[in-house]
Amino acid sequence: MMSTTLKNAAHLSESAQVDSGSVQPFTRSQKIYVQGSRPDIRVPMREITLDVTPTDFGGEINAPVTVYDTSGPYTDPNVIIDVRKGLADVRSPWIDSRNDTERLPGLSSNFGQQRLSDAELTALRFAHVRNPRRAKAGANVSQMHYARQGIITAEMEYVAIRENMKLQEARAAGLLTQQHAGHSFGASIPKEITAEFVREEIARGRAIIPANINHVELEPMIIGRNFLVKINGNIGNSALGSSIEEEVAKLTWGIRWGSDTVMDLSTGKHIHETREWIIRNSPVPIGTVPIYQALEKVGGAAEDLTWELFRDTLIEQAEQGVDYFTIHAGVLLRYVPLTAKRVTGIVSRGGSIMAKWCLAHHQENFLYTHFEDICEIMKAYDVSFSLGDGLRPGSIADANDAAQFGELETLGELTKIAWKHDVQTMIEGPGHVPMQLIKENMDKQLECCDEAPFYTLGPLTTDIAPGYDHITSGIGAAMIGWFGCAMLCYVTPKEHLGLPNKDDVKTGIITYKIAAHAADLAKGHPGAQIRDNALSKARFEFRWEDQFNLGLDPDTARSYHDETLPKDSAKVAHFCSMCGPKFCSMKITQEVREYAANQRIEAVDVDVAKGLAEQAERFKQEGSQLYKKV
Repeated sequence: MMSTTLKNAAHLSESAQVDSGSVQPFTRSQKIYVQGSRPDIRVPMREITLDVTPTDFGGEINAPVTVYDTSGPYTDPNVIIDVRKGLADVRSPWIDSRNDTERLPGLSSNFGQQRLSDAELTALRFAHVRNPRRAKAGANVSQMHYARQGIITAEMEYVAIRENMKLQEARAAGLLTQQHAGHSFGASIPKEITAEFVREEIARGRAIIPANINHVELEPMIIGRNFLVKINGNIGNSALGSSIEEEVAKLTWGIRWGSDTVMDLSTGKHIHETREWIIRNSPVPIGTVPIYQALEKVGGAAEDLTWELFRDTLIEQAEQGVDYFTIHAGVLLRYVPLTAKRVTGIVSRGGSIMAKWCLAHHQENFLYTHFEDICEIMKAYDVSFSLGDGLRPGSIADANDAAQFGELETLGELTKIAWKHDVQTMIEGPGHVPMQLIKENMDKQLECCDEAPFYTLGPLTTDIAPGYDHITSGIGAAMIGWFGCAMLCYVTPKEHLGLPNKDDVKTGIITYKIAAHAADLAKGHPGAQIRDNALSKARFEFRWEDQFNLGLDPDTARSYHDETLPKDSAKVAHFCSMCGPKFCSMKITQEVREYAANQRIEAVDVDVAKGLAEQAERFKQEGSQLYKKV
């Protein structure tokens, strides 16, 4: 009998709508596309138009600032968005030109076939499912395989253009008059990102482009220590609820604010259908933890999991287009007892599932024993490994213990096996780590995993701030990003407390964009300081709208300003509500500079002291009054 949920469900293929907040254009911004070597390589960026510097400050024209854009077609006013049909196909021509894949007659996973034949699911099913691709017999379609053959793919060229963000044009426009030298702890960051450099980094295993051949809507991106630090946002339904449409809305909301990848961690009903809707509407890579769905298939009994069922789940998800899998293959039987004296034990959901399976059967983890079989699946679809840290510390008391580092060493061994198959691989990391132990984590990962990209959850640097763990973890994220971590998994204010809502998701993403950008500045990524310089100049010149628009969150900046100075006239005022007109340091500095100019003092920086001294004398002569009527 049809369930009440399905019986009462609206037909999503008819009723689903895009989240209105996700498609609003950013103020004074426009979507631009940078052309590659072929007509179908069009790399999206966001260009922020700036006001002219006021006459009082010289009256110069300020060049627009180009920023990295993860929002996909959703913020392009020239694109009609219809989530019922999904996004446009970006990559099929690139994949076709390589002539190493075949189109299957239908889904090949048993579970996928069962879901497709279930008439009760019609109301929930995405209506425009393509037949999946797979590598031809004997072929390897991974970006690492191409890179090691000396081939620069369209995806590699795409990410090289994307990482540069029109750097040469910015330099020519004078937007990079100053950038502090970075300290990258041994990274090899070039002055300009080229397609050949991208190819070399992927061939070396130091970077990955998560790009399943069945995710043709993808706008390719790269994860690696010598590139911009990326962030991941998590979505997914649970047993407590959430509809498919809500999950798609979380996706589009997250990428609007800067999520470079999204993980679908669904554990509730209709995981297969939810994932299809998400992938078809996602311009960013989608990651999953396949063991979650496998566990749901056996009714939540970890001991009933089998390799055969898990293998079918991998194929099911690979054929949908999942770009990277978290696989907890490093949770070995001998490591489980090492967690017994921990304060918080095993906190990873995937890690606890595999630990329970190992103990129930007293056998080695089947993900470990079948790892090469998994590699065969990964390279047939170009799914990247995200080797899970199932024994990560869940409290700072447990940081850097024998269980955590034992697993990390095993992940290093598995990385080399994956590389033998030319499968792209990144490594997941903690967790909860006090500040003084963070660099040890990064150094050990680089050593054990031979510089494969590191992907960490925070880490949280203290355990005393429930409700503020986006801050406790943002501190650790900025540090480990500087030390060499390639991607940071966001933490929201609801961490450890409940499911995040839209505001929580935005707060988590903005927090982590700050951490990632701070790390890029510290590493010395080429052009990282352009946006800072432009915003600082706008701040000094009291160009309020430019300050808002150049920020990571223009809406919040504007609303905070308008709480105390709501009138339009305040947006041209040479002060803010914190100091007011009498005590604005920047306004005072401008007065000093104007005084110097009037006195024909040419070397302003040298003679500021003289100007200040004369202003001080004037202050005394006028009665040394702190306030005076104007």
